[in-house]
Amino acid sequence: MAKWLDGGGLMAERIRNHDWAATTLGPLQHWPDPLKTSLALCLASRFPQAVLWGPDLLTLHNDAFSQILEQKPSALGIPFRAVWQEAWADIGHMANRALAGEAVYIEDFPLVIDRNGSPERAYFTFCYSPIRDHDGKVLGMLDTVTETTASVLANQRLKFLDDLGRAVADATDPDQILATTTRMLVEHLQLSSCAYAVMEPDEDGFTICGDAVAPGSPHLLGRYRLQDFGKLALGRLRSGLPLVIQDNLSELSPEEAATFQAIGITATICMPLIKGGRLTALMAIHDKAPREWTHYEQALISEVTERSWAHVQRVKAHAEVREAMAALEALNATLEQRVDERTSQLLHTEAVLRQAQKLEAIGQLTGGVAHDFNNLLTIIRSSLHFLQRPNLDAQRRERYLKTMSDTVDRGTRLTGQLLAFARRQALSPQVFEVGPRLEAMADMLDTATGARIQVELQLPQAPCHIRADLNQLETAVINLMLNGRDAMAGEGTLQLRLQADQHLPTLRGQAPQPGQFAAISVSDSGVGIAAELLERIFDPFFTTKAPGEGTGLGLSQVFGFAKQSGGDVQVNSVPGQGTTFTLYLPQEPPPEA
Repeated sequence: MAKWLDGGGLMAERIRNHDWAATTLGPLQHWPDPLKTSLALCLASRFPQAVLWGPDLLTLHNDAFSQILEQKPSALGIPFRAVWQEAWADIGHMANRALAGEAVYIEDFPLVIDRNGSPERAYFTFCYSPIRDHDGKVLGMLDTVTETTASVLANQRLKFLDDLGRAVADATDPDQILATTTRMLVEHLQLSSCAYAVMEPDEDGFTICGDAVAPGSPHLLGRYRLQDFGKLALGRLRSGLPLVIQDNLSELSPEEAATFQAIGITATICMPLIKGGRLTALMAIHDKAPREWTHYEQALISEVTERSWAHVQRVKAHAEVREAMAALEALNATLEQRVDERTSQLLHTEAVLRQAQKLEAIGQLTGGVAHDFNNLLTIIRSSLHFLQRPNLDAQRRERYLKTMSDTVDRGTRLTGQLLAFARRQALSPQVFEVGPRLEAMADMLDTATGARIQVELQLPQAPCHIRADLNQLETAVINLMLNGRDAMAGEGTLQLRLQADQHLPTLRGQAPQPGQFAAISVSDSGVGIAAELLERIFDPFFTTKAPGEGTGLGLSQVFGFAKQSGGDVQVNSVPGQGTTFTLYLPQEPPPEA
Protein backbone atom coordinates (compact mmCIF):
# COMPACT_ATOMS: atom_id res chain seq x y z
CA MET A 1 0.00 0.00 0.00
CA ALA A 2 1.22 3.50 -0.90
CA LYS A 3 4.30 2.26 -2.75
CA TRP A 4 5.02 5.86 -3.73
CA LEU A 5 6.12 6.47 -0.13
CA ASP A 6 8.90 3.84 -0.31
CA GLY A 7 12.37 5.27 0.33
CA GLY A 8 11.03 8.44 1.90
CA GLY A 9 12.75 8.05 5.29
CA LEU A 10 11.22 8.43 8.74
CA MET A 11 8.64 10.99 7.62
CA ALA A 12 7.34 8.56 4.99
CA GLU A 13 6.55 6.03 7.71
CA ARG A 14 4.90 8.69 9.84
CA ILE A 15 2.77 9.75 6.87
CA ARG A 16 1.88 6.11 6.14
CA ASN A 17 0.74 5.54 9.76
CA HIS A 18 -1.03 8.88 10.29
CA ASP A 19 -4.84 8.97 10.68
CA TRP A 20 -5.63 10.96 7.56
CA ALA A 21 -9.27 9.98 7.58
CA ALA A 22 -9.83 12.60 10.28
CA THR A 23 -8.45 15.37 8.03
CA THR A 24 -9.66 17.09 4.90
CA LEU A 25 -7.16 15.02 2.89
CA GLY A 26 -8.91 11.73 3.63
CA PRO A 27 -7.28 8.26 3.35
CA LEU A 28 -3.97 7.88 1.50
CA GLN A 29 -5.48 5.81 -1.31
CA HIS A 30 -7.80 8.70 -2.23
CA TRP A 31 -5.08 11.35 -2.46
CA PRO A 32 -4.84 13.05 -5.88
CA ASP A 33 -1.93 12.18 -8.17
CA PRO A 34 -0.37 15.70 -8.08
CA LEU A 35 -0.13 15.45 -4.27
CA LYS A 36 1.42 11.96 -4.41
CA THR A 37 3.95 13.00 -7.05
CA SER A 38 4.94 16.23 -5.29
CA LEU A 39 5.23 14.51 -1.91
CA ALA A 40 7.29 11.63 -3.30
CA LEU A 41 9.79 14.10 -4.77
CA CYS A 42 9.83 16.04 -1.50
CA LEU A 43 10.49 12.95 0.63
CA ALA A 44 13.31 11.81 -1.67
CA SER A 45 15.11 15.16 -1.34
CA ARG A 46 17.79 15.77 1.25
CA PHE A 47 17.12 19.48 1.03
CA PRO A 48 14.52 20.78 3.57
CA GLN A 49 11.15 20.74 1.82
CA ALA A 50 7.48 20.70 2.74
CA VAL A 51 4.36 20.14 0.64
CA LEU A 52 1.54 22.43 1.80
CA TRP A 53 -1.78 21.18 0.48
CA GLY A 54 -5.26 22.52 0.06
CA PRO A 55 -6.90 25.75 1.21
CA ASP A 56 -5.65 25.14 4.77
CA LEU A 57 -2.09 24.40 3.57
CA LEU A 58 -1.83 21.15 5.53
CA THR A 59 1.83 20.39 6.20
CA LEU A 60 3.64 17.31 4.87
CA HIS A 61 7.43 17.48 5.02
CA ASN A 62 10.60 15.42 4.59
CA ASP A 63 13.21 14.42 7.17
CA ALA A 64 15.47 17.39 6.39
CA PHE A 65 12.67 19.85 7.17
CA SER A 66 12.58 18.52 10.74
CA GLN A 67 15.90 20.32 11.34
CA ILE A 68 14.16 23.62 10.57
CA LEU A 69 11.34 22.83 13.04
CA GLU A 70 13.74 21.69 15.83
CA GLN A 71 11.68 21.45 19.07
CA LYS A 72 8.35 22.59 17.61
CA PRO A 73 5.37 20.22 18.06
CA SER A 74 4.73 17.81 15.20
CA ALA A 75 3.74 19.74 12.07
CA LEU A 76 2.43 16.71 10.16
CA GLY A 77 -1.12 17.37 8.95
CA ILE A 78 -1.21 20.77 10.72
CA PRO A 79 -2.11 23.96 8.81
CA PHE A 80 1.00 25.90 7.87
CA ARG A 81 -0.47 28.99 9.54
CA ALA A 82 -0.63 27.13 12.89
CA VAL A 83 2.88 25.70 12.57
CA TRP A 84 4.39 29.19 12.07
CA GLN A 85 1.75 31.27 13.83
CA GLU A 86 4.35 33.51 15.47
CA ALA A 87 5.77 34.44 12.02
CA TRP A 88 2.58 34.31 9.96
CA ALA A 89 2.28 38.09 9.78
CA ASP A 90 5.61 38.10 7.91
CA ILE A 91 5.19 35.05 5.63
CA GLY A 92 1.40 34.76 5.21
CA HIS A 93 1.19 37.20 2.31
CA MET A 94 3.97 35.34 0.49
CA ALA A 95 2.10 32.05 0.90
CA ASN A 96 -1.00 33.71 -0.54
CA ARG A 97 1.02 34.86 -3.56
CA ALA A 98 2.13 31.26 -4.18
CA LEU A 99 -1.47 30.03 -3.93
CA ALA A 100 -2.36 32.67 -6.50
CA GLY A 101 0.11 31.06 -8.91
CA GLU A 102 3.27 33.12 -8.30
CA ALA A 103 6.59 31.51 -7.38
CA VAL A 104 8.06 33.46 -4.45
CA TYR A 105 11.82 33.43 -3.71
CA ILE A 106 13.61 35.42 -0.99
CA GLU A 107 17.12 35.26 0.50
CA ASP A 108 18.26 35.71 4.10
CA PHE A 109 14.79 36.67 5.29
CA PRO A 110 14.68 37.52 9.03
CA LEU A 111 11.99 35.88 11.16
CA VAL A 112 11.31 35.79 14.91
CA ILE A 113 10.28 32.19 15.60
CA ASP A 114 9.60 30.01 18.64
CA ARG A 115 11.04 26.52 18.15
CA ASN A 116 13.10 25.97 21.32
CA GLY A 117 10.89 27.32 24.06
CA SER A 118 11.58 31.03 23.50
CA PRO A 119 11.51 33.54 20.63
CA GLU A 120 14.67 33.79 18.53
CA ARG A 121 15.67 35.68 15.39
CA ALA A 122 16.67 33.43 12.53
CA TYR A 123 17.35 33.91 8.83
CA PHE A 124 16.11 31.76 5.95
CA THR A 125 16.36 31.52 2.20
CA PHE A 126 13.23 29.92 0.79
CA CYS A 127 11.04 29.45 -2.25
CA TYR A 128 7.27 28.97 -2.35
CA SER A 129 6.40 27.17 -5.62
CA PRO A 130 2.77 26.60 -6.69
CA ILE A 131 1.68 22.97 -7.28
CA ARG A 132 -0.82 22.63 -10.13
CA ASP A 133 -2.94 19.84 -11.56
CA HIS A 134 -2.90 19.00 -15.27
CA ASP A 135 -5.52 21.69 -15.86
CA GLY A 136 -3.30 24.39 -14.34
CA LYS A 137 -5.30 24.80 -11.14
CA VAL A 138 -3.20 25.59 -8.04
CA LEU A 139 -3.76 22.86 -5.43
CA GLY A 140 -1.00 23.71 -2.96
CA MET A 141 2.61 24.79 -2.82
CA LEU A 142 6.13 23.41 -2.30
CA ASP A 143 8.21 25.11 0.41
CA THR A 144 11.96 24.72 -0.23
CA VAL A 145 14.00 26.31 2.54
CA THR A 146 17.47 26.54 4.05
CA GLU A 147 18.49 28.30 7.23
CA THR A 148 21.20 30.94 6.72
CA THR A 149 21.36 32.27 10.29
CA ALA A 150 25.00 31.26 10.83
CA SER A 151 26.31 32.90 7.65
CA VAL A 152 24.22 36.06 8.11
CA LEU A 153 25.42 36.51 11.70
CA ALA A 154 29.03 35.80 10.69
CA ASN A 155 28.84 38.51 8.02
CA GLN A 156 27.26 40.92 10.50
CA ARG A 157 30.03 40.21 13.04
CA LEU A 158 32.81 40.68 10.49
CA LYS A 159 31.26 43.90 9.20
CA PHE A 160 30.91 45.33 12.71
CA LEU A 161 34.50 44.43 13.62
CA ASP A 162 35.74 45.90 10.35
CA ASP A 163 33.77 49.12 10.94
CA LEU A 164 35.07 49.30 14.52
CA GLY A 165 38.67 48.79 13.40
CA ARG A 166 38.42 51.65 10.89
CA ALA A 167 36.69 53.91 13.42
CA VAL A 168 39.52 53.66 15.97
CA ALA A 169 42.46 53.19 13.60
CA ASP A 170 43.62 56.80 13.85
CA ALA A 171 42.70 57.33 17.51
CA THR A 172 45.54 58.54 19.75
CA ASP A 173 43.70 58.65 23.07
CA PRO A 174 42.43 55.61 25.06
CA ASP A 175 39.33 57.55 26.12
CA GLN A 176 38.49 58.20 22.47
CA ILE A 177 38.85 54.49 21.64
CA LEU A 178 36.62 53.41 24.53
CA ALA A 179 34.00 56.07 23.80
CA THR A 180 33.79 54.98 20.15
CA THR A 181 33.76 51.25 20.94
CA THR A 182 31.05 51.42 23.63
CA ARG A 183 28.88 53.75 21.53
CA MET A 184 29.02 51.45 18.49
CA LEU A 185 28.13 48.42 20.64
CA VAL A 186 25.13 50.21 22.19
CA GLU A 187 23.87 51.16 18.73
CA HIS A 188 24.57 47.79 17.10
CA LEU A 189 23.04 45.60 19.82
CA GLN A 190 20.35 48.08 20.96
CA LEU A 191 21.65 48.14 24.56
CA SER A 192 20.84 50.27 27.56
CA SER A 193 24.55 50.72 28.28
CA CYS A 194 28.05 49.41 27.61
CA ALA A 195 31.12 49.90 29.82
CA TYR A 196 34.87 49.16 29.87
CA ALA A 197 36.65 48.88 33.23
CA VAL A 198 40.25 48.53 34.38
CA MET A 199 40.90 46.25 37.36
CA GLU A 200 43.05 47.22 40.31
CA PRO A 201 45.91 44.95 41.48
CA ASP A 202 43.72 43.37 44.19
CA GLU A 203 41.36 42.08 41.45
CA ASP A 204 38.41 43.46 43.39
CA GLY A 205 38.32 47.21 42.88
CA PHE A 206 37.75 48.40 39.32
CA THR A 207 37.22 51.73 37.58
CA ILE A 208 34.86 52.19 34.65
CA CYS A 209 36.82 54.55 32.40
CA GLY A 210 34.67 54.36 29.27
CA ASP A 211 30.93 53.96 28.77
CA ALA A 212 28.03 54.74 26.47
CA VAL A 213 24.35 54.77 27.40
CA ALA A 214 21.03 54.92 25.62
CA PRO A 215 18.70 57.86 26.35
CA GLY A 216 17.14 57.45 29.79
CA SER A 217 19.90 55.21 31.20
CA PRO A 218 22.42 56.44 33.82
CA HIS A 219 26.14 56.75 33.13
CA LEU A 220 28.33 54.17 34.87
CA LEU A 221 31.69 55.97 35.13
CA GLY A 222 33.34 55.60 38.52
CA ARG A 223 34.97 53.16 40.94
CA TYR A 224 33.29 49.93 42.10
CA ARG A 225 34.06 46.74 44.05
CA LEU A 226 33.56 43.38 42.43
CA GLN A 227 32.43 41.71 45.65
CA ASP A 228 29.48 44.12 45.88
CA PHE A 229 27.97 42.41 42.82
CA GLY A 230 27.75 39.02 44.55
CA LYS A 231 29.51 35.66 44.78
CA LEU A 232 28.49 34.59 41.27
CA ALA A 233 30.13 37.62 39.64
CA LEU A 234 33.20 37.36 41.87
CA GLY A 235 33.77 33.64 41.19
CA ARG A 236 33.18 33.62 37.44
CA LEU A 237 35.07 36.78 36.53
CA ARG A 238 38.14 35.96 38.63
CA SER A 239 38.17 32.54 36.95
CA GLY A 240 38.14 34.14 33.52
CA LEU A 241 34.53 33.09 32.79
CA PRO A 242 31.89 35.48 31.46
CA LEU A 243 29.04 36.53 33.71
CA VAL A 244 25.75 36.12 31.83
CA ILE A 245 22.55 37.23 33.59
CA GLN A 246 19.21 37.53 31.81
CA ASP A 247 17.19 38.80 34.78
CA ASN A 248 19.01 39.56 38.02
CA LEU A 249 15.73 39.95 39.91
CA SER A 250 14.98 36.25 39.39
CA GLU A 251 18.50 34.82 39.17
CA LEU A 252 20.23 36.57 42.11
CA SER A 253 19.48 37.16 45.76
CA PRO A 254 17.67 40.43 46.53
CA GLU A 255 20.84 41.94 48.03
CA GLU A 256 22.98 41.13 44.97
CA ALA A 257 20.27 42.17 42.51
CA ALA A 258 19.93 45.50 44.31
CA THR A 259 23.52 46.42 43.39
CA PHE A 260 22.74 45.98 39.69
CA GLN A 261 19.34 47.66 39.95
CA ALA A 262 20.87 50.72 41.61
CA ILE A 263 22.80 51.49 38.40
CA GLY A 264 19.94 50.65 36.03
CA ILE A 265 20.94 47.09 35.07
CA THR A 266 18.64 44.05 34.89
CA ALA A 267 20.36 41.92 32.23
CA THR A 268 24.12 41.82 31.65
CA ILE A 269 27.02 40.08 29.95
CA CYS A 270 30.32 40.89 31.63
CA MET A 271 33.42 39.62 29.83
CA PRO A 272 36.68 39.31 31.82
CA LEU A 273 40.12 39.86 30.30
CA ILE A 274 42.90 37.73 31.78
CA LYS A 275 46.45 38.86 31.02
CA GLY A 276 49.54 37.48 32.69
CA GLY A 277 47.43 35.18 34.86
CA ARG A 278 45.43 37.99 36.49
CA LEU A 279 42.11 39.73 35.91
CA THR A 280 43.14 42.87 34.03
CA ALA A 281 40.00 44.44 32.58
CA LEU A 282 36.25 43.98 32.15
CA MET A 283 33.86 44.85 29.36
CA ALA A 284 30.12 44.60 29.89
CA ILE A 285 26.90 45.13 27.95
CA HIS A 286 23.63 45.82 29.79
CA ASP A 287 19.90 46.10 29.39
CA LYS A 288 17.57 47.71 31.89
CA ALA A 289 14.89 45.09 31.09
CA PRO A 290 15.15 41.27 31.18
CA ARG A 291 16.82 39.97 28.03
CA GLU A 292 17.71 36.57 26.62
CA TRP A 293 21.25 37.05 25.34
CA THR A 294 22.10 35.33 22.05
CA HIS A 295 25.24 33.38 21.12
CA TYR A 296 26.00 36.13 18.62
CA GLU A 297 25.99 38.81 21.35
CA GLN A 298 28.21 36.74 23.64
CA ALA A 299 30.72 35.97 20.88
CA LEU A 300 30.82 39.59 19.73
CA ILE A 301 31.46 41.10 23.18
CA SER A 302 34.23 38.52 23.75
CA GLU A 303 36.07 39.53 20.57
CA VAL A 304 35.49 43.25 21.07
CA THR A 305 36.90 43.01 24.61
CA GLU A 306 40.19 41.58 23.28
CA ARG A 307 40.38 44.13 20.47
CA SER A 308 39.60 47.06 22.75
CA TRP A 309 42.43 46.08 25.06
CA ALA A 310 44.81 45.75 22.09
CA HIS A 311 43.78 49.17 20.70
CA VAL A 312 44.23 50.80 24.13
CA GLN A 313 47.65 49.21 24.55
CA ARG A 314 48.63 50.46 21.10
CA VAL A 315 47.87 54.11 21.82
CA LYS A 316 49.41 53.86 25.30
CA ALA A 317 52.57 52.48 23.74
CA HIS A 318 52.64 55.36 21.23
CA ALA A 319 52.18 57.83 24.08
CA GLU A 320 54.94 56.20 26.09
CA VAL A 321 57.27 56.44 23.12
CA ARG A 322 56.53 60.13 22.67
CA GLU A 323 56.99 60.86 26.37
CA ALA A 324 60.17 58.82 26.54
CA MET A 325 61.65 60.60 23.53
CA ALA A 326 60.84 64.01 25.00
CA ALA A 327 62.36 63.04 28.32
CA LEU A 328 65.43 61.67 26.59
CA GLU A 329 66.01 64.93 24.74
CA ALA A 330 65.80 66.88 28.02
CA LEU A 331 68.18 64.54 29.74
CA ASN A 332 70.67 64.72 26.87
CA ALA A 333 70.84 68.47 27.38
CA THR A 334 71.18 68.43 31.15
CA LEU A 335 72.01 65.00 32.51
CA GLU A 336 74.17 63.06 30.10
CA GLN A 337 74.98 60.54 32.83
CA ARG A 338 71.39 59.24 32.72
CA VAL A 339 71.32 58.59 28.96
CA ASP A 340 71.86 54.85 29.36
CA GLU A 341 68.95 54.51 31.79
CA ARG A 342 66.53 56.43 29.60
CA THR A 343 67.67 54.58 26.48
CA SER A 344 66.84 51.30 28.18
CA GLN A 345 63.35 52.60 29.02
CA LEU A 346 62.85 53.66 25.41
CA LEU A 347 63.83 50.25 24.06
CA HIS A 348 61.35 48.62 26.42
CA THR A 349 58.60 50.97 25.29
CA GLU A 350 59.39 50.29 21.63
CA ALA A 351 59.11 46.55 22.33
CA VAL A 352 55.66 47.14 23.79
CA LEU A 353 54.71 49.14 20.69
CA ARG A 354 55.90 46.39 18.36
CA GLN A 355 53.85 43.83 20.27
CA ALA A 356 50.75 46.03 20.05
CA GLN A 357 51.30 46.57 16.31
CA LYS A 358 51.78 42.81 15.85
CA LEU A 359 48.42 42.16 17.52
CA GLU A 360 46.75 44.71 15.25
CA ALA A 361 48.41 43.26 12.12
CA ILE A 362 47.28 39.74 13.05
CA GLY A 363 43.73 41.05 13.42
CA GLN A 364 43.83 42.71 9.99
CA LEU A 365 45.29 39.59 8.33
CA THR A 366 42.67 37.35 10.00
CA GLY A 367 39.84 39.66 8.87
CA GLY A 368 41.12 39.68 5.27
CA VAL A 369 41.50 35.86 5.14
CA ALA A 370 38.05 35.38 6.74
CA HIS A 371 36.47 37.80 4.23
CA ASP A 372 38.05 36.10 1.19
CA PHE A 373 37.26 32.56 2.33
CA ASN A 374 33.72 33.60 3.34
CA ASN A 375 33.20 34.82 -0.26
CA LEU A 376 34.46 31.46 -1.63
CA LEU A 377 32.24 29.49 0.77
CA THR A 378 29.23 31.61 -0.20
CA ILE A 379 29.72 30.65 -3.88
CA ILE A 380 30.09 26.95 -3.00
CA ARG A 381 27.02 27.07 -0.73
CA SER A 382 24.90 28.72 -3.42
CA SER A 383 26.01 26.15 -6.02
CA LEU A 384 25.13 23.29 -3.66
CA HIS A 385 21.74 24.91 -3.10
CA PHE A 386 20.97 24.88 -6.82
CA LEU A 387 22.41 21.36 -7.32
CA GLN A 388 19.91 20.03 -4.79
CA ARG A 389 16.94 21.31 -6.78
CA PRO A 390 14.82 18.56 -8.32
CA ASN A 391 14.69 18.09 -12.08
CA LEU A 392 17.90 20.10 -12.64
CA ASP A 393 18.99 19.76 -16.26
CA ALA A 394 22.45 18.37 -17.08
CA GLN A 395 23.78 21.63 -18.57
CA ARG A 396 23.00 23.69 -15.47
CA ARG A 397 24.32 20.89 -13.20
CA GLU A 398 27.61 20.91 -15.12
CA ARG A 399 27.81 24.71 -14.85
CA TYR A 400 27.27 24.62 -11.07
CA LEU A 401 29.85 21.83 -10.64
CA LYS A 402 32.39 23.81 -12.68
CA THR A 403 31.68 26.90 -10.57
CA MET A 404 32.40 24.88 -7.39
CA SER A 405 35.58 23.41 -8.92
CA ASP A 406 36.83 26.85 -10.00
CA THR A 407 36.07 28.25 -6.54
CA VAL A 408 38.03 25.43 -4.86
CA ASP A 409 40.96 26.20 -7.19
CA ARG A 410 40.74 29.89 -6.14
CA GLY A 411 40.84 28.80 -2.52
CA THR A 412 43.89 26.62 -3.23
CA ARG A 413 45.68 29.53 -4.89
CA LEU A 414 44.77 31.82 -2.00
CA THR A 415 46.16 29.28 0.48
CA GLY A 416 49.34 28.97 -1.56
CA GLN A 417 49.83 32.75 -1.58
CA LEU A 418 49.35 32.90 2.18
CA LEU A 419 51.83 30.06 2.70
CA ALA A 420 54.29 31.83 0.43
CA PHE A 421 54.05 35.02 2.46
CA ALA A 422 54.40 33.04 5.71
CA ARG A 423 57.37 31.15 4.24
CA ARG A 424 55.66 27.86 5.06
CA GLN A 425 54.99 26.54 1.58
CA ALA A 426 56.60 23.24 0.60
CA LEU A 427 59.27 24.12 -1.97
CA SER A 428 60.98 21.72 -4.36
CA PRO A 429 64.25 23.49 -5.14
CA GLN A 430 66.39 22.31 -8.02
CA VAL A 431 69.43 23.60 -9.94
CA PHE A 432 68.55 24.76 -13.46
CA GLU A 433 69.61 27.29 -16.08
CA VAL A 434 67.31 30.24 -15.60
CA GLY A 435 67.77 32.01 -18.97
CA PRO A 436 65.67 29.63 -21.12
CA ARG A 437 62.92 29.69 -18.49
CA LEU A 438 62.76 33.47 -18.58
CA GLU A 439 62.79 33.42 -22.38
CA ALA A 440 59.72 31.12 -22.39
CA MET A 441 57.89 33.36 -19.92
CA ALA A 442 58.71 36.46 -21.99
CA ASP A 443 57.36 34.82 -25.16
CA MET A 444 54.16 33.78 -23.38
CA LEU A 445 53.53 37.23 -21.92
CA ASP A 446 54.42 38.96 -25.19
CA THR A 447 51.58 37.04 -26.80
CA ALA A 448 49.15 37.64 -23.93
CA THR A 449 49.75 41.36 -23.34
CA GLY A 450 48.73 42.61 -26.77
CA ALA A 451 50.38 44.63 -29.49
CA ARG A 452 50.59 47.90 -27.53
CA ILE A 453 52.92 46.42 -24.90
CA GLN A 454 56.46 45.59 -25.97
CA VAL A 455 58.25 42.88 -23.96
CA GLU A 456 62.06 43.14 -23.99
CA LEU A 457 64.31 40.35 -22.75
CA GLN A 458 67.98 40.83 -21.77
CA LEU A 459 70.07 37.73 -20.96
CA PRO A 460 73.79 37.37 -20.21
CA GLN A 461 75.99 35.64 -22.76
CA ALA A 462 77.09 32.92 -20.35
CA PRO A 463 74.62 30.43 -18.86
CA CYS A 464 73.39 31.29 -15.36
CA HIS A 465 72.24 28.56 -12.96
CA ILE A 466 70.20 29.02 -9.76
CA ARG A 467 68.74 26.82 -7.05
CA ALA A 468 64.99 27.43 -6.61
CA ASP A 469 61.51 25.96 -6.99
CA LEU A 470 60.78 26.35 -10.71
CA ASN A 471 57.00 26.58 -10.35
CA GLN A 472 57.22 29.24 -7.63
CA LEU A 473 59.80 31.17 -9.67
CA GLU A 474 57.46 31.22 -12.68
CA THR A 475 54.57 32.35 -10.45
CA ALA A 476 56.69 35.15 -8.93
CA VAL A 477 58.00 36.44 -12.28
CA ILE A 478 54.57 36.30 -13.92
CA ASN A 479 53.09 38.19 -10.93
CA LEU A 480 55.71 40.92 -11.37
CA MET A 481 55.21 41.16 -15.14
CA LEU A 482 51.41 41.26 -14.86
CA ASN A 483 51.69 44.01 -12.24
CA GLY A 484 53.94 45.91 -14.64
CA ARG A 485 51.44 45.46 -17.44
CA ASP A 486 48.61 46.77 -15.25
CA ALA A 487 50.71 49.76 -14.18
CA MET A 488 51.11 50.81 -17.83
CA ALA A 489 47.37 50.79 -18.56
CA GLY A 490 47.86 48.47 -21.53
CA GLU A 491 50.58 50.44 -23.37
CA GLY A 492 54.36 50.74 -22.88
CA THR A 493 57.60 48.76 -22.55
CA LEU A 494 58.01 45.82 -20.19
CA GLN A 495 61.62 44.72 -19.67
CA LEU A 496 62.73 41.36 -18.25
CA ARG A 497 66.48 41.25 -17.45
CA LEU A 498 68.83 38.62 -15.99
CA GLN A 499 72.21 39.52 -14.45
CA ALA A 500 74.66 36.94 -13.11
CA ASP A 501 77.34 37.17 -10.40
CA GLN A 502 75.61 39.88 -8.36
CA HIS A 503 76.00 40.73 -4.66
CA LEU A 504 72.86 40.87 -2.52
CA PRO A 505 72.42 44.51 -1.41
CA THR A 506 71.52 45.47 2.16
CA LEU A 507 67.71 45.58 2.19
CA ARG A 508 65.30 46.59 4.99
CA GLY A 509 68.15 46.91 7.49
CA GLN A 510 69.28 43.28 7.18
CA ALA A 511 72.91 42.24 7.19
CA PRO A 512 74.40 41.47 3.75
CA GLN A 513 74.63 37.79 2.76
CA PRO A 514 77.82 36.32 1.24
CA GLY A 515 77.92 34.51 -2.09
CA GLN A 516 76.87 35.15 -5.66
CA PHE A 517 73.29 35.89 -6.64
CA ALA A 518 71.35 35.97 -9.89
CA ALA A 519 69.34 39.18 -10.27
CA ILE A 520 66.04 38.90 -12.19
CA SER A 521 64.60 42.37 -12.87
CA VAL A 522 61.15 43.32 -14.17
CA SER A 523 60.87 46.97 -15.24
CA ASP A 524 57.83 48.84 -16.52
CA SER A 525 57.29 52.34 -17.88
CA GLY A 526 54.09 52.87 -15.90
CA VAL A 527 52.84 55.34 -13.31
CA GLY A 528 55.25 54.28 -10.56
CA ILE A 529 54.58 53.88 -6.84
CA ALA A 530 54.34 56.73 -4.35
CA ALA A 531 57.21 56.84 -1.84
CA GLU A 532 54.89 56.59 1.17
CA LEU A 533 53.50 53.28 -0.14
CA LEU A 534 56.80 51.50 -0.81
CA GLU A 535 57.10 50.19 2.76
CA ARG A 536 53.67 48.51 2.56
CA ILE A 537 53.60 46.93 -0.89
CA PHE A 538 54.70 43.50 0.41
CA ASP A 539 52.07 43.47 3.18
CA PRO A 540 49.35 40.86 2.69
CA PHE A 541 46.04 42.21 1.30
CA PHE A 542 47.59 45.62 0.53
CA THR A 543 47.15 46.72 -3.07
CA THR A 544 47.39 49.96 -5.03
CA LYS A 545 44.85 48.68 -7.59
CA ALA A 546 41.20 49.63 -7.65
CA PRO A 547 38.77 47.55 -5.55
CA GLY A 548 38.08 44.18 -7.13
CA GLU A 549 41.17 44.31 -9.41
CA GLY A 550 43.67 42.63 -7.09
CA THR A 551 43.86 40.42 -4.00
CA GLY A 552 46.87 42.12 -2.44
CA LEU A 553 48.68 38.75 -2.19
CA GLY A 554 50.78 38.70 -5.40
CA LEU A 555 53.74 40.70 -4.05
CA SER A 556 53.43 38.90 -0.69
CA GLN A 557 53.99 35.63 -2.59
CA VAL A 558 57.03 37.10 -4.37
CA PHE A 559 58.52 38.31 -1.09
CA GLY A 560 57.83 35.03 0.73
CA PHE A 561 59.30 32.95 -2.10
CA ALA A 562 62.46 35.06 -2.28
CA LYS A 563 63.10 34.93 1.49
CA GLN A 564 62.33 31.20 1.72
CA SER A 565 64.72 30.55 -1.18
CA GLY A 566 67.59 32.34 0.60
CA GLY A 567 67.32 35.57 -1.36
CA ASP A 568 65.38 38.83 -1.27
CA VAL A 569 63.50 41.30 -3.46
CA GLN A 570 64.24 44.98 -4.12
CA VAL A 571 61.96 47.68 -5.51
CA ASN A 572 62.89 51.01 -7.09
CA SER A 573 60.21 53.34 -8.36
CA VAL A 574 59.93 56.88 -9.70
CA PRO A 575 56.37 58.27 -9.86
CA GLY A 576 55.43 58.99 -13.45
CA GLN A 577 58.38 57.06 -14.90
CA GLY A 578 58.03 53.44 -13.86
CA THR A 579 59.01 50.73 -11.39
CA THR A 580 61.69 48.02 -11.24
CA PHE A 581 61.41 44.89 -9.09
CA THR A 582 64.62 42.87 -8.71
CA LEU A 583 64.46 39.30 -7.45
CA TYR A 584 67.77 38.04 -5.98
CA LEU A 585 68.21 34.24 -5.86
CA PRO A 586 71.30 32.19 -4.91
CA GLN A 587 73.45 31.42 -7.94
CA GLU A 588 74.85 27.91 -8.38
CA PRO A 589 77.69 26.51 -10.51
CA PRO A 590 76.56 24.51 -13.55
CA PRO A 591 75.84 20.86 -12.74
CA GLU A 592 78.51 18.39 -13.78
CA ALA A 593 77.83 16.58 -17.02
